[in-house]
Amino acid sequence: MRRLEPAKLHVTYLPGVSQAEPLSPRRYTLTHSDITGELFLSIGADFDRKRVSQWYTRLMRDEVLAGWEVEKGNAYLMVHCHVSGGVVFGTAGMRNGILHRELPLALEAIRFGDRLFIQAHPDLDAAMVWIQFHAAQARYDVKEDWGHLRDYS
Repeated sequence: MRRLEPAKLHVTYLPGVSQAEPLSPRRYTLTHSDITGELFLSIGADFDRKRVSQWYTRLMRDEVLAGWEVEKGNAYLMVHCHVSGGVVFGTAGMRNGILHRELPLALEAIRFGDRLFIQAHPDLDAAMVWIQFHAAQARYDVKEDWGHLRDYS
């Protein structure tokens, strides 16, 4: 697994959230530059629609969208990744492989980028991480258990 380079992570807080609140709604939009290797994390009450509407991002569809969910009093991080369907670069198998290889780095970026929030709510470090892969093909359209948030520290 490639390790996060904190200097290449740029974090932006959007309206509706602070470094410590709220848990819900709290959404993460993670994009990157293939050229520079920089990562761009937006944290807001909703996903950063402006960042994901740029032409390159719409073509590549390699953004990672995540958010905190609470079910029966238990918080978990729900992550969404686009594998196939619509206009997108690459085959589903290729994209699935890339996502599985790069997701640990993306999760580390989310955890590190919002570390002040996690410090304010240390119980969230034990929260489950679920990944929903969205694909037109049933074998790639799956929800997977990716452990706990603390696994990405």
